[in-house]
Amino acid sequence: MIVLASASPRRQEILRSAGISFVVQAADIDEKVLEGESPRECAERLAREKARVVATQRSRDFVLGADTIVVVDGEILGKPRDAEDAMRMLRLLSGRAHEVITGVCLIGPGGVENVQSERTLVAMSEIGEREIQAYIETGEPMDKAGAYAIQGMASRWIPRIEGDYFNVVGLPMALVWRMLRERGAV
Repeated sequence: MIVLASASPRRQEILRSAGISFVVQAADIDEKVLEGESPRECAERLAREKARVVATQRSRDFVLGADTIVVVDGEILGKPRDAEDAMRMLRLLSGRAHEVITGVCLIGPGGVENVQSERTLVAMSEIGEREIQAYIETGEPMDKAGAYAIQGMASRWIPRIEGDYFNVVGLPMALVWRMLRERGAV
């Protein structure tokens, strides 16, 4: 059985759309960035921690953990703390390119871990102050890394990406599929 160590409805929808059967058992971990940690290291560590928490209770299953972060000018943007933090993030991203990195960890029966990550470059158009405020008022940015959802209203500000679209949504499906196939989980 495949267990998704995430409550993210976006990750669940991506797996369902790909025809993968799974159950959800969310992991609650502290998602803070460690001092001196690179963005890739951070995303991979958080994915590993989520998977490990659930794998301790599901030793016979394949446990999939993932964590997505947004990076601009070397600064890691997680989920906004509040509306003011979302405003700060969207101002930082406006009119610029940024990276989206998703760490993925698959722990199989016997505890064998495979940790990888995917990187996508995202270009964002300039966003006016009123547009940012109106977007925040919808509530959409509040539980998203970087304070935006590419698959939602923010799509109107994303003219170009280089890389995996699903990575920006929260789960790089081609990478996940390859990891699952290599371990015989699918």
